[in-house]
Amino acid sequence: MTNYRTLSQQLDALIGGVPYRLANLSNTAALLYEVLPDLNWAGFYLSREEDGENVLILGPFQGRPACIRIEYGKGVCGTAAQQDTVLRVADVHAFPGHIACDAASASEIVLPVHNEKGAVIGVLDLDSPLPGRFTEEDENGLSGLVKIIEQNL
Repeated sequence: MTNYRTLSQQLDALIGGVPYRLANLSNTAALLYEVLPDLNWAGFYLSREEDGENVLILGPFQGRPACIRIEYGKGVCGTAAQQDTVLRVADVHAFPGHIACDAASASEIVLPVHNEKGAVIGVLDLDSPLPGRFTEEDENGLSGLVKIIEQNL
């Protein structure tokens, strides 16, 4: 069981008041990868417009090499970004259109990250080799961490 209150304090101490977006996202990915058990990937995909379409581009992460570009509406990350909703997927192989960047991933949670105007500017993506790894407690705790991230971008 993860103590998200302590993790929130650690994240706030690490990135609070730091004016460097890339550094904050990098340190967040490193902290989550280090602290949360049973992860094989932790990181961000960042929104970008290309040819009038929104896409997600690989951002700071920890883990194995990953897909570089994901279209909105595609896979777990693209769907979470397009729908602006948290997606907690117990079995990624059963998710329609799942993009298998790492065949070892079995479950995933993706949380949209917003700017000060409320627009989705990216997603926090966590993968695990264990099926059903992410719980409602994880979703709630990670949602609190995303608020800290949003305040420090």
